[in-house]
Amino acid sequence: MKKYIYIAGLCLASLMTSSCEDFLTVESPDQLTSNSFWRNQSDAEAGIAAAYSQLEYYIDTWEFAEVKWPVEAYREDIIEMGMDARNYSNWVELYNYTYTNGNSQFNSYWNNNYKGASFANQVIEKVSGIPDDKINPTTRTQLVNEAHFLRAYYHLKLLLNWKEIIIRDKYITNQADLSKALSSRTDAWNFIVEDLKKATALPASYDSDNVGRATSGAANAYLGFVYLTRAYEEADKKADYLTKALEAFNNVKGYELVKNFTGLFDGTNKNSKESVFELQMSLSTANGTNYRTQLHRWIGVSELWGWDEILPSDLLVNEFKKEGEKATTGRYDSRLYGSLFFQCPYYNDGTGKVYGKNYDDWFAKKDANGNLVAYDRPAFRKFMPANLDGLKNNYCALNMPLMRYANVLLMKAEVLNEQGHPEQAIPLINQVRDVHGDMPPMTGTTQADVRQQIEHERMVEFPLENWRWYDLRRWGKLKEALTTAGRGSYSDEKNAFYPTPLTEINANEALK
Repeated sequence: MKKYIYIAGLCLASLMTSSCEDFLTVESPDQLTSNSFWRNQSDAEAGIAAAYSQLEYYIDTWEFAEVKWPVEAYREDIIEMGMDARNYSNWVELYNYTYTNGNSQFNSYWNNNYKGASFANQVIEKVSGIPDDKINPTTRTQLVNEAHFLRAYYHLKLLLNWKEIIIRDKYITNQADLSKALSSRTDAWNFIVEDLKKATALPASYDSDNVGRATSGAANAYLGFVYLTRAYEEADKKADYLTKALEAFNNVKGYELVKNFTGLFDGTNKNSKESVFELQMSLSTANGTNYRTQLHRWIGVSELWGWDEILPSDLLVNEFKKEGEKATTGRYDSRLYGSLFFQCPYYNDGTGKVYGKNYDDWFAKKDANGNLVAYDRPAFRKFMPANLDGLKNNYCALNMPLMRYANVLLMKAEVLNEQGHPEQAIPLINQVRDVHGDMPPMTGTTQADVRQQIEHERMVEFPLENWRWYDLRRWGKLKEALTTAGRGSYSDEKNAFYPTPLTEINANEALK
């Protein structure tokens, strides 16, 4: 995959041009189109690389952060806006739930995921037509199954954020096909399930030149997540979906939790044994590609040379500290230190744990007399560079775990608990607590105890990975949680899902 990822940008340019203009009668004979591009295995590999590239929101230095986190994270109760973020009305609307269907950020999010689905559709349809003597049959099957995985992933991202979406199940070459009605939620879920089932035939792993490609483990992990979500949405089928979810999670094999929690996010432990599906970044700009961002500036607070766009809420900080300093380290849950910088002895021990300095060296403020005084301003450490050189660099290339084995274990624990087996769920929870948190086993043994513990573990395990909203909605706790967090302007009726974007309504005659 590495050798093809660098030509994905070129492939994108040709495919994007053709994807909306195939129905035109004029073609330039010296330019590739979607009809002339798919000649051999090399073209097929470049096509799948283009489909993968949309995972990065067609990487743009700023858009990657400025679309993904405002759309997915600002609405969460564990997140607060930074000072600079409040200057952008389209972000503030998302945070305050005052958006309309014209909000630019989720319009972009919608369009990006459909663009990814379009590229996946091209692979599914066009690779099948490449002559047998131009492509290895095994490779052909694998590429088509990868495209099914990606098409499912893009549709899943949409269905998690919109109550109803348009199923894009074919590559559009005719203007009339652009207009299509919204599908029922059940039909959309079924479509995603069928694609993921096809993708479970993917290889379990790849060699070092193909790291980052979708695997059978990734397909099963997302399939399990889909079934788990449906178990709550379709109560009459809950038992069946829980059984299917457990089967899928049991098929996620060959992974393990890693002790270096911080390294999963700061670039020092890319594609670890815990990584089930991971977004690949690179500082290389060979052949004009761009898989680098300024994410560390967007995540970083002003004290750490960032733009001050996103902060942990007091609720999140308190959740980390709720159990007290009970870790085997003698401190709080180790995930706190892997996720946040904050004022404490650990970050002020003189060993330079905050980019070569103490926390107070970065964050202390001057009082009225000009004296420096300690100031506690919690900031995200997750997705920040590992060292000072990385912090100084104008760009970063931190991989992003999209699905981790810790998530699989906690979702599996949730399934087992909902099936009435808290005793089987508890060891899975304790495994995550031990390896990532250095925390003692959970207390409590009942189904209610386990539900409460799972919510706690997911809060402290996944901040900035943007699972919280979907968790709360699955559990029917959005209104309760957001009211508790002082986000009382939230409404289940208006805000549990985003409205159909205005850009789609304007372009789609079937929605007018």
